Amino acid sequence: MDRSARLYERARRAVASGVNSPVRHYDPYPFFAERAAGGAVWDADGRRYVDLCGAYGAMLLGHRNAAVVSAVSRQLRRGTLYCMPTAEETELAELISRDYPSMRRVRLVNTGLEATMAAIRLARGHTGRPKIVKFDGCYHGAHDYALVRAGSGVAHYGLADSAGSLRAAARQTRVARYNDAASLEAAMDDGVAAVIVEPVMANMGVIPPRRGFLRSVARIARSHGALLIFDETVTGYRLGRGGAQGAYGVRPDITTLGKALGGGLPIAALGGRRDVMESLAPMGPVYEASTFAGNPVSVAAAIASVREAARLGARLYARLDRECAALASSVSDAAASRGIAHTVNRAGSMFQVFFSDAPVTDRDSAMAADRARFARLAALLRERGVFVPPSQFEASFLCHAHTRADLARA
Repeated sequence: MDRSARLYERARRAVASGVNSPVRHYDPYPFFAERAAGGAVWDADGRRYVDLCGAYGAMLLGHRNAAVVSAVSRQLRRGTLYCMPTAEETELAELISRDYPSMRRVRLVNTGLEATMAAIRLARGHTGRPKIVKFDGCYHGAHDYALVRAGSGVAHYGLADSAGSLRAAARQTRVARYNDAASLEAAMDDGVAAVIVEPVMANMGVIPPRRGFLRSVARIARSHGALLIFDETVTGYRLGRGGAQGAYGVRPDITTLGKALGGGLPIAALGGRRDVMESLAPMGPVYEASTFAGNPVSVAAAIASVREAARLGARLYARLDRECAALASSVSDAAASRGIAHTVNRAGSMFQVFFSDAPVTDRDSAMAADRARFARLAALLRERGVFVPPSQFEASFLCHAHTRADLARA
């Protein structure tokens, strides 16, 4: 029995279900991480893996990026938590607004879940309307208003939604089909406060929007007086410094950011139109608060991460896009040469393989792919020193620190 197996047995006796997030589990047991650097991670038995999970997209710059580590080290010497305003919080908000002009005002939180939960409450409070519309298979965190026909681990484990979620909350959440503007129109009425969408679905594998779909979503939402929320927890700073809204040229009313924002530390943000954001307390009636919001260590990491992405500039994203396109193409060629039915979807530096002979454009077509075959592929890759998220309904990511040797191995 290797050390990871022993650690898992120990964890089962102390940690609920043995893991602190369902997507980290796979059969017969997950390997336990010991350390990480650049584009690689080492397990508890010393085995090295090319890391194509990248903390589910958070590690845009790679593990232990020098600029991020240096900033965090400096802040640790100054203090870890104040619960008082700092100049650095304002600096980070200004940097975010520079990269995301739609985010005229910013509120820092800790996780993507907090950001989307606050964004939905804000939309309801600002409009005075009770309902939201989400898209089938989009994942916006594990809270009651978003755990309706969700992706990620909810889809992976075949859960309808989640036991314990309030039906009364779910009844205020309508569901439309992603990449289908007509289904969104059918879901709308004058009680809808907001439409929330992952502009690129990243929790049903990777499913890009069809040409013109996001513009249609924006038009339909606004024609009904509803706000448009872009959940860019995954795509923010991943598809470019301006995220998906920059890449596709669609300006939402509210945006949520997370993952790549923090360079590996827990931080997220929501932001939007000035009039909407000023509905937040203490200036407005919509309450949102957190002890750890604006945590100075996470803020230092986020400033360093955003500044490093700016320093690297367009060449960072151009290289990642080029390398991801080449990797996706080589995967597709390998499958085709063996007569394996497949689809490889990609957006920027994120991609996913589906064992399906049909295009994957929404939740239903993703669910129709051969998930058992994908699980075997993920296990085979682990044996060969490459780690991809073990679920069909996640994404693989390239990072700035992946080397040519890493990509050749993958």
